Parts: sequence; C-alpha cells; structure tokens
Amino acid sequence: MVLTIARKEFTEMARDGRFRWMAGVVLLLLLTSLALGWKHYLQVKAEHDAAQAASRDTWVNQGRRNPHSAAHYGVYAFKPKMPLSLVDTGLDPYTGVSVWLEAHYQNPSRYRPAEDATAVRRFGELTAATTLQLLVPLLIILLAFSAFAGEREQGTLRQLLSLGAPRGKLVLGKVLGLTSALALLLAPATLAGVLALALASEDGAMMLSLPRLALLCAGYLLYFGAFIGVSLACSALASSARAALVALLAFWIVNGLLVPRLATDVAERLYRTPTAEEFWESVHKDQQQGVDGHDAANRRTEELKRRTMAEYKVERLEDLPVNFNGVALQAGEEYGNRVFDKHYGDVWKIYYQQERVHNLASLIAPLMAVRGFSMGLAGTDLRQHRHFTDAAEAYRRSLNKLLNEDFAQNSRTSDDYNYFVDRAFWRKTPDFVYAAPDTAWVMKGQAFNLVALIAWFIVAFAAGVFAAKRMKVY
Repeated sequence: MVLTIARKEFTEMARDGRFRWMAGVVLLLLLTSLALGWKHYLQVKAEHDAAQAASRDTWVNQGRRNPHSAAHYGVYAFKPKMPLSLVDTGLDPYTGVSVWLEAHYQNPSRYRPAEDATAVRRFGELTAATTLQLLVPLLIILLAFSAFAGEREQGTLRQLLSLGAPRGKLVLGKVLGLTSALALLLAPATLAGVLALALASEDGAMMLSLPRLALLCAGYLLYFGAFIGVSLACSALASSARAALVALLAFWIVNGLLVPRLATDVAERLYRTPTAEEFWESVHKDQQQGVDGHDAANRRTEELKRRTMAEYKVERLEDLPVNFNGVALQAGEEYGNRVFDKHYGDVWKIYYQQERVHNLASLIAPLMAVRGFSMGLAGTDLRQHRHFTDAAEAYRRSLNKLLNEDFAQNSRTSDDYNYFVDRAFWRKTPDFVYAAPDTAWVMKGQAFNLVALIAWFIVAFAAGVFAAKRMKVY
C-alpha cells in the first residue's frame, strides 16, 4: 500500500508541468553554480599556488642580507583552497586569502575578495550551497503544500481513508513520492558535484574529500527531510491548500531571510568586536608597559641583560660570546607572542560567541544549522580559517627564531647589523606548508549543527505523522 501511494504521488508530480518547469530551473541553477564554482576554484587555486611559489622564490633569492632585516622583509602565507569550496564558499570572501609574516607583528589575514565586490554582491552570490539551502526547500514547499489539504478539497482524501488506508502509511507513501520526485533533481546534481570535485582534485585530494562530501550530502538530506515533514504537517492541519501555502511560505521567509539577518544583528550587538584602532592600541600598550602593566619594555631589557651575563658568566655585554642584540630580538619576539596570544585570543573568543548565537538560532531555523554544517565540511568556516592562521603564525614564530638565533650566534657581540647571510642560508630555511585538518577534527566542531539537523528531521516527521492522524477529512 505504501508503494502504491508513493507511485501515485510520483506519477502525479511527474505529469505536472509546474513540477517539470520548477525542477528544471532549480537543476539548471544547481549545475550552473557548480560549473561556476569549479571554474572559480581552479582559478583561485592556481593564483594562490603561483603566489606562494613566487613568495618563496623571492625569499630564497633576496641576496645578501642581515637575518633580522630579512625577518622584517617577511614572507606571505597563502590560504589553500579546499576542493569542496566549489560547493560552498562560506566565509572565504570575508576572511582574507593570505597573511604577511614579519618580525614583531602578528598580522591579520588580508586581501578579502568581498572588499572589492560590487554592490550587487550584497544580495548574495550564486553557489550550489545557496541553491540547496534556499531554492530546493522552496521547491519542496510548492510540491507538498497541497499533499493533504488539496486532496481534502478535491474529496479524494476521504476516499483514500474509506478504502482502509492507515494514516501513518499514507504519510509514508507521500514522503516516498516526494522523495522520488526530488531524486530526479538531486541525483544529477550530485553526480555533477562528484565530477566537478574529481576534476578539481589532484594528488589524492579526491579520496580525502570523499568522506566530507558524503557527510555534506547527509546533512542536506536531513535538511530537506525536515522541510518535507514541516510541509506535510502544515498541509494536514491547514484549513485549505491556500492557507497551507501561505503558512509554509512564511516559514520559508523566516528560515531563509529573517532569522539569518536577525542572528547576525543580535550577535554583533551582544558581542562587539574591537575596531582595528582599538586592537592595535591595546597591543602597543601591552608591548611597552607589559601585559600586567608592571613590566615595562626597558625594565625587561635590563633584566634580560642581567640574566644573559649571568648565564655566560661575564660582567660586560662586550664579553658575551653571542650578539646580545640577537638575544634581545628573540626575547622581544617571545614577549610579543604573549601579547598577541592575549589580544587575538580575546578576538577569537568574541567570534566564537557570535558563532554560538548563530548556532542557537538553528533551534528556530534549520537553515542556520545546515549553513554552518555545510561551511564546516567545505573548509570555509571560521574554525578552519583559524586553523590556517594558527599554522601561519606558528611558521612565523619558528622562522623568526631561526633568524634571530643565527644573528645572535654568528655575528659579533657589538651592535653588528653588517652581518649578512647569502642564498645558501635562505634555501635552508623551511618553506610554509599547510596541512588541512582531517574529517574527524571538522566533525568535532560541527557536533551541535549535526544534532540540530537530526532533531529538526525527527521533530518534523513526528509532527507530520501527528498532524496526519488528527487532520480533518472534510
């Protein structure tokens, strides 16, 4: 009986010209967004790879230079593009593409694509994620709003129930019919996505991306399932098909337009991020006066002189077997690291608090859960951006330590900035290589969003069954 009902629902939708047109438009948008995402991914990846290679080449071929001067000269670390970013660009347009790594300063990422975007981009951009998160649910609503209410108005619902069809099986049959119709749309899009991922991947990256892709598909299926359940529940309880459509469209607007905007405004109001001027003013203050306000820079320098002379058992700086300036530079770097850890840690804490507001908003709108889940698996969320910046900062600190120690150990003990190293030394310095986190690490950060999607799926279907058992036949 369930299969008979599902076959009947599928046949009616397949014959409906409105379904064919709507599904065709959504499928065209999906395929177009995937093609554009694939092209954009290849272009940006090639640019980043070329820029990273050029930065390394410039560093290696900088000629004879003092190691500390080279530290000020700095290098760039470019954020690699993740293959699944062709599906969901996430926060990438707003977080920057590279970090300048120099002595004394931990710079934020820069060159944000959104800064150069036109005003049209404020309305969003066409990505596969946008299509899946907004247009496919709208298609589900347009297909399912009359599932019960329409049949009640036509008088066929009473006939179905009079034939002995249990209401629970009736719900299940309609779900299977809707799912089969959606499969006609989603199956080609999924195949196109896998093909785009395969063409964009290299050096075994495809195999590493497959677990993420599988979980991403599962997340979207839970999201679509939640919309099917809500749509059937509303259709069963509404007094008419028109009333069901109005209520479902209102839910779609709240889910896709109002809640995301409201969550952003509330998060910014509750947890304000400092301006760039406020941030750097606080950093410079702590560098000069000390993190606790009682450890000024000149006092730290005098204490370092005392400790260094005691370590080497000399009474004058000139008698040290190392260049004290190099020792002082490295000590300054390490103290600066403490300062940056404190202030960047505060900023990241604010970002995570804002993100928590967005997560809590998923209790009202499932879009917030699937959006975070999608960005996480695509590698374009806040957490993975920090993973990259932390890796870049670790490289900056290790490189500066290497340069300062060479300066301290191999130059004269006087104020000797005429000490130079050549290309052979630069070639020995390690290159920046970023390793993206594995799927387990990603899922650890997406636990809340996954639970929210599962909860929406279960509650929506339970509501559909509950509504169907209590719906009026006429």
